[in-house]
Amino acid sequence: MPVEFLSDEQVGAYGAFASAPSRADLERYFFLDDADRALVEAKRRPHNRLGYALQLTVVRYLGVFPDDVTEVPDAVVEYLAAQLGITDVGLVKEYGAREKTRFEHMWELRAELGYRDLAAVEAELRSWVDARAWTTGDGPKALLDASVGWLRERRVLLPGVSTLARLQVSAQEAGERPPLLQAVPRGDRRGDQPARTRRPHPLQLVFGEHPGRH
Repeated sequence: MPVEFLSDEQVGAYGAFASAPSRADLERYFFLDDADRALVEAKRRPHNRLGYALQLTVVRYLGVFPDDVTEVPDAVVEYLAAQLGITDVGLVKEYGAREKTRFEHMWELRAELGYRDLAAVEAELRSWVDARAWTTGDGPKALLDASVGWLRERRVLLPGVSTLARLQVSAQEAGERPPLLQAVPRGDRRGDQPARTRRPHPLQLVFGEHPGRH
């Protein structure tokens, strides 16, 4: 499905570095704490330690593992190398040259850190997006940005952009009416009973009246 609501630039930036991270983002996502160091320093060779650290932190920042560590911004490589006491940042090229090592490290990190695929949380995410679309009136683009954050916080790897876009569009369309409406028996829906016996829609109990959305 084409993602008409996103520009080519936005599609290209999905799960990728649009620019070098800010200093604040470097400190938040790329700082190696004691648990990170225990994983990284288990690798004997310097280029493997640097590459492993890149995979560990890039997935934390972007929500995906890097396809090519040599394309990670220099600022990130230098920031990690400094923490590891590695002076030759060019070692990242040696790590990237062996595809098997990169994949082995990726699967190891998935297991160690508990990263999952979308299928494990798709129903939960869909419910969250449906509710957000109803309560905020956000369009697909804003919903997609919010969903990326939701997935990253829960250590769920980002799916393809078109997969996530489809979910946002369907949620935005569903947001035209209360998401719980279909669960209410027909006789309980507003307008199906005399005014004196009407029961409030479940969402009204939580959010109050929504003029124009009945």
